Amino acid sequence: MSDTSPLTALLTVGEAELLPKLFNEVVIPEAVRTELLRNHADLPGWLRVEAVVNPAEAMRMTEVVDKGEAEAIELAKELGADRLLIDERKGRALAAQEGVPVIGLLGVLLLAKRQDLISSARALLDRLESEAGMYLSAELKNRALETVGE
Repeated sequence: MSDTSPLTALLTVGEAELLPKLFNEVVIPEAVRTELLRNHADLPGWLRVEAVVNPAEAMRMTEVVDKGEAEAIELAKELGADRLLIDERKGRALAAQEGVPVIGLLGVLLLAKRQDLISSARALLDRLESEAGMYLSAELKNRALETVGE
């Protein structure tokens, strides 16, 4: 299950294929598909789009987060997703409040490095920062990279 921002970042740097290698399936709600298509003409075939069963519950969450995040959190709840890939602080907090386990893009990169899917988490983080506008504090970045020996 994923929100828009992490997918957009990976698509921008040409590394979205990491997701199906790390996770059995990647599901997005319709609102996330709509948001992705604003910046990406084609989406990967392995992305599965699902409709939210309870749109009223997702709408309630839009008081705190945007529609894509709200639908991603609600759909993750409905499908019992193992994790929701989401980076925005408010979205992560709301997902946790709703009982949805989260992982951020940084966590995905660390998993990919540990599974030898990428040679350097630092190099990919640098590309995500320069090409996709991802921002991490130097302290957080360095602490995370130390966990994978970089």
